Amino acid sequence: MSDPMRPPATRHQPPAASLRSDPSRSRASLRTAVVWHVLQDALDRRVKATGRESLDVLDTGGGSGNFAVPVAGLGHRVTVVDPSPNALFALERRAAEAGVADRVQGVQGDAHGLFDVVERGGYDAVLCHGVLEYVDDPAEGVRNVVAALRPEGVLSLLAAGLGGAVLARALAGHFTEARQALESPDGRWGEADPVPHRFTAEQLTALVEGAGLDVGAVHGVRVFADLVPGVLVDTEPSAKEALLELEAAAAELPAFHSVATQLHVLGETRTTGRG
Repeated sequence: MSDPMRPPATRHQPPAASLRSDPSRSRASLRTAVVWHVLQDALDRRVKATGRESLDVLDTGGGSGNFAVPVAGLGHRVTVVDPSPNALFALERRAAEAGVADRVQGVQGDAHGLFDVVERGGYDAVLCHGVLEYVDDPAEGVRNVVAALRPEGVLSLLAAGLGGAVLARALAGHFTEARQALESPDGRWGEADPVPHRFTAEQLTALVEGAGLDVGAVHGVRVFADLVPGVLVDTEPSAKEALLELEAAAAELPAFHSVATQLHVLGETRTTGRG
């Protein structure tokens, strides 16, 4: 995308941003492409609004840097908070290999004790991807990450979708588990379910609004990618492109939110101008 506020093109090209022109990208990249494009657009808007080329970004539960390193590749400064020393070590190595080590900092911690390790109200954008499913109190978790935002900041929230799990269990022939997930307050299909919480789009937007943000957009993520047999995609380069186009087309349609494996909500502080 073209943006007069974007720094020169000498920046590292984020892996997801080159997905369309590189049919060899992994299916993992395919699954995150929708989130990446929404996030990149949001960061671009913040660059325009602030007049600064570089933003301060917090990635809670950012692990080995799947998003942090590409964001740093855009020229932003990224702090990753993760409880795993091994993940942070992998983050350091990945950032060095990408040439962005000077813009990525990893600190050990979690969402519950977030302000033991980072500054309250110190970030232009906060990523909370794959975290909310595992905190004891999701509402408190959202309030915590929102408190890390500066005025007019943006929140990128990605969490497990209820409908996608129900559909996956049913398609696998586990009909009782599918019904249990559907009826469970936490969206769990049984005691062996490794995910403590799953959400509907309505639940996630309520959490974001309850923390004081406006909901800028809701997207279904991995609507089809987890259901399509790998052999149909991996053996035909044009199929990856077509699947990417299909995911992008369905992502914003509410009818598909109910069957998405993950849901992405973009939250914006209520003083943020639209445009």
